[in-house]
Amino acid sequence: MNAHDTFLARHSFIELTARERARTLLDPGTFRELLGPFDHLESPWLAMQNIVCQADDGAVIARGMLDGEPAVIAAIEPAFQGGSIGEVSGAKIAAALELALSEFEAGRAIRPVVLFETGGVRLQEANLGLAAIAEIQAAIVALRRHVPVVGVIGGMVGCFGGMSLAAALCTDLVMTRQARLGMNGPEVIEQEAGIEELDSGDRRLIWSMIGGDERVAVGLADTLVEDDTDQVREAVLGAFRRGVQKHRTEDVDGFIARLAQVNPDAIDPDTLRTLWGTS
Repeated sequence: MNAHDTFLARHSFIELTARERARTLLDPGTFRELLGPFDHLESPWLAMQNIVCQADDGAVIARGMLDGEPAVIAAIEPAFQGGSIGEVSGAKIAAALELALSEFEAGRAIRPVVLFETGGVRLQEANLGLAAIAEIQAAIVALRRHVPVVGVIGGMVGCFGGMSLAAALCTDLVMTRQARLGMNGPEVIEQEAGIEELDSGDRRLIWSMIGGDERVAVGLADTLVEDDTDQVREAVLGAFRRGVQKHRTEDVDGFIARLAQVNPDAIDPDTLRTLWGTS
């Protein structure tokens, strides 16, 4: 198969909804949604601000089998409020991870996956969303002692805010080239600091700084894949095959040593790859 045929054979992961992303990762015929739209777990706060709610609040929780093993997937829907995390959506994701932890404590193995696509906390539910994100982060840290917690950032929203920290805590983090990962989004930086600080419309610059290729190259994410459902699934399965490993967040001394080499007045993506990178 030549390069052209390979490209045509791909099935985009990015173009799928959160529900479709979860379904395509699980073994065929095993997808079962928990707390779905018919449970009507809407945010109680959005309607007060004349914002149309969504019946699952933009978070899809699915049980099923992943390569023959029990799995739970929490997938964020980017089309609803930019994938923002509020009281209900955050509680659903935290509860899914806590469910996985309880399975291990009961002696039953399960594979946890989080599909990130979020701008961070929902401003309309700021404090409630932040509390939920803290619970998500705590659950990831507790769970990764038993099993890899695998995160996937597809695109095009990316992963920002408090949820970028949750993604960073995952045992293995998979990114497409189109994905972005950062604490603050480019639009927010431009808005607060001015276009002289960062031009959010400069796509080449933005992706060279926080895109999937760069984040994997400097070791802040683990696996780079093309926008292809088969590649994403294989990367997720590969993470579980590798098993529990020492996490990057445990290498405190290593990060302090790296930071000591950085000159904030003379740093760019290529320099960062030289200092921190693997390629």
